[in-house]
Amino acid sequence: MNLGDIWTPVSLTLTLAAINTVILLVIGTPIGWWLARSKSRFREAVGAVVSMPLVLPPTVLGFYLLIALGPNGPGGWIASFWGGRTLAFSFTGLIIGSIFYSLPFMVQPLRNGFAAIGDDALEAATSLGASNWQRFWRVAVPLARPGYITGAVMTFAHTVGEFGVVLMIGGNIPGQTKVIAIALYDYVERLQWQEAHIIALGMVIFAFVVIAITLTIDRRVNVPMP
Repeated sequence: MNLGDIWTPVSLTLTLAAINTVILLVIGTPIGWWLARSKSRFREAVGAVVSMPLVLPPTVLGFYLLIALGPNGPGGWIASFWGGRTLAFSFTGLIIGSIFYSLPFMVQPLRNGFAAIGDDALEAATSLGASNWQRFWRVAVPLARPGYITGAVMTFAHTVGEFGVVLMIGGNIPGQTKVIAIALYDYVERLQWQEAHIIALGMVIFAFVVIAITLTIDRRVNVPMP
């Protein structure tokens, strides 16, 4: 057994999850704020679109992403700027696919966090002369911190466990697109049970830690005031 062969997909997966989480923190913040505070009649329609990856089979989303990232889609046009033909079967393609697939896991906690703030704190900030920008960054974001923590934890964990989407758009290229879930599948196919057990047990422990952290955050947030 070569532990280096196991560590390579683990390292790639952790890198992908970290990049995806940071990007979705940036993208999810305005979306979550708008969904929580907007009075637009299109709000729930947008929320439904954002939440679709929760119910869509990963292979369906992966199929359309494969077309979009392929040589005949927008991904091929973008890749042509640096002499490439496609964004599929690349680490960049994995990042793009992970953003779409994990979007609801970031946006929903942020939406709930912003919605829980209410109007009193924001109105108080306005009465003290705070601008909209100051109200958001100095009042809304700190008060929505539990939503940010939950969103970051869930997004990171969800990215680590991705399989269907990354298999469709990334394939099984060692060092480039072979993430931990694909590595586990590959070891099982080759009947390398020892390596498969190591990865599977590691993911079980990881899942337990993520759930424990999420439940702890939820318990602390929902503690009744004396």
